Amino acid sequence: MDFSLNDEQRLWQQTVHDFCEKEIRPHAAELDAEARFRQEAIPAMAALGLLALNIEDSYGGAGVDALSAALALEELGWACAGTALSVAAHNGLCCASISAFGSEDQKRHWLPGLASGEDGLGALALTEPGAGSDLGGGIATRATPDSAGWVVSGSKAWITNASLAPLFVVLCRTDVDQSSYALSMVVVPADAEGVHIHPPEKKMGMRASPTHAIAFDHVRVPADNLLGVQGKGLRQTLQILDGGRVGIGALSLGVARAALEAAIRYAGERQTFGRPLNRHQAVQFMLADAETRLEASRWLVYRSAWLKEQGLPYTREAAMAKLTASEMAESVCRDAIQILGGYGYSSEYPVERFYRDARLLTIGEGTSEVQRMVIAKRLLGLE
Repeated sequence: MDFSLNDEQRLWQQTVHDFCEKEIRPHAAELDAEARFRQEAIPAMAALGLLALNIEDSYGGAGVDALSAALALEELGWACAGTALSVAAHNGLCCASISAFGSEDQKRHWLPGLASGEDGLGALALTEPGAGSDLGGGIATRATPDSAGWVVSGSKAWITNASLAPLFVVLCRTDVDQSSYALSMVVVPADAEGVHIHPPEKKMGMRASPTHAIAFDHVRVPADNLLGVQGKGLRQTLQILDGGRVGIGALSLGVARAALEAAIRYAGERQTFGRPLNRHQAVQFMLADAETRLEASRWLVYRSAWLKEQGLPYTREAAMAKLTASEMAESVCRDAIQILGGYGYSSEYPVERFYRDARLLTIGEGTSEVQRMVIAKRLLGLE
């Protein structure tokens, strides 16, 4: 068993880290305060390949393996969790859907612009006001066939990148049947008549990543905008979410790492009761637990990425990685605040932002409860 990164992966990891340290991290606090995604960074991210992690070379892709993609998202999460979330959604949800299920013409039409960043960052529209975890039975948005193609009507909620996206991959009900076998993916251009993007949500964290509700008011799209097989939309979505969970797990590693580094740095500088804070056993134990949980989570995430790259089943492993890493990140960020004490609660220090950002990680792309359901079903043979 070889747990080491190869030379190419180590070079890629260092390259992305250096880029994030210079171009992303210095702006993180400002973007959080202003609740703004830094669009000025898109060309530089595209040039490095960060917007094409799930796109093949022939369509402008970065040509990196699944583990290298996870390494990149970890570094982005370390630098700015909100930026990382938008990049993860663009790559792992939108681009991955088109790459996995698109026809040759669809890939050539949409992927190069997404890879270059010239068109913006893509979005996957799943969640609805009445359908979060219950995608199979709760989806109400409909795509009705007519002589010219599809007419899409309905609404979506909590859509990452909605205001940045040139297009949405939308999970719709394409049959009058109310079963989960009546769902399909349809690509809807953001500038199509009848698409209405609502004002950005006011969020606790991940404020550098724009989140919006979207309304589709009888939006007409060509028949060729059906992505994959009609009626297989839920199965396609679940496949995409497996990969997305690896990405969120990797992002969680980055956030936790940033919080742990801040706590270690502060504990070495702060004097209490006549000696450095890091000489107190209670603080040492918190740091030791954080490092241990971070390392354990890292190998769950890396292994799920490796399984994905090998073409092996990884649904259970992705759920385990996302569950463990996201809950670990929240715990590590909480303890970092505790170590910094009053300063940790102040926005003058970054750990309070890390904590606010980490809180979403146990909710988005499948709550912790959903991950436990996925794991338990496979453990008990109930899937």
